Amino acid sequence: MKPTPTGRLLRTATGSDLVLTRTLRAPIEDVWASVTDPGRTARWFGPWKGDAKPGNTIQVQMAYEEQAPWCDLRIDSCEPPSHLAVSMSDDAGTWRMEVRLSETGGSTELRFVQHLESDAGVGEIGPGWEYYLDMLLASREGAALPDFGEYYPAQKAYFEGLAGR
Repeated sequence: MKPTPTGRLLRTATGSDLVLTRTLRAPIEDVWASVTDPGRTARWFGPWKGDAKPGNTIQVQMAYEEQAPWCDLRIDSCEPPSHLAVSMSDDAGTWRMEVRLSETGGSTELRFVQHLESDAGVGEIGPGWEYYLDMLLASREGAALPDFGEYYPAQKAYFEGLAGR
């Protein structure tokens, strides 16, 4: 089944927020562990190492990217089990991201937000996060991991359309 893009682009005073949500049939604490425990993040994004607390920088391996690079990720805010804000800088610029979790009736909504200063590159960024969030779902369900080729370039036009391109 071909994945359908779900992202939204919301204008802010400083740029735009790329927002993607997923609903997981699991308690909030279990979903929190999926996005913060290095053994569990390794299943869908990559492992990490370091002293994970607000203000500190940890090293995260982007295990599903070409050459599986390690990068520095600063923990800007951490409020278990509902909010994590991080930032990193690389050749593409600064990436500021948040995960917010809320539980209702045994299901947890995961809301991922990337704060963008510009819409440039959203055609590449959006499909990437759709892929990673579906990787999270597949890893939790014991399902086959998705193929990135089903996300990019297939979803590029959808995300560029959100930006008015």
